[in-house]
Amino acid sequence: MAFSNPRPAVGANQNRKRVGRGEGSGHGKTSTRGSNGAGSRSGNKYRAGFEGGQMPLARRVPKFGFHSPHRTEFQIINVDTLEICVSNGRLPKGQTITPDTLWEAGLINRQGMPVKILGDGELTQKVSVQAHKLSKSAVEKIEKAGGTAEQLMAK
Repeated sequence: MAFSNPRPAVGANQNRKRVGRGEGSGHGKTSTRGSNGAGSRSGNKYRAGFEGGQMPLARRVPKFGFHSPHRTEFQIINVDTLEICVSNGRLPKGQTITPDTLWEAGLINRQGMPVKILGDGELTQKVSVQAHKLSKSAVEKIEKAGGTAEQLMAK
């Protein structure tokens, strides 16, 4: 084989399964559907997760825990991420860092969702931060570095 005549890999191309073309084709009579049951009949549509009448996996597995329908989910940003992004110019130096500036910098991926700043890592840059929630350690680190931390009203 040369670059002038490329061919697909061996086994990449297979012939179509042509059903219902007589017994000699190997796919005649029942057309590979079997002889009985819903699968052999027209209009058959098994729903997702159907296991042929066996108790489905979703019902066999035990359920536990509680998931509050009123839970507020936050987008998380650590202070070390702020440090890195301010030092490499991804976030503006000297301006207030808000959820909108985090969105523009590509640090959060859902604009309407509230943002929480956590205190993981170290912060040496002076930054002014506004977020919907701030952890105590994050506030301490931001103020220790000479910045300000302000909590926004949740939407």
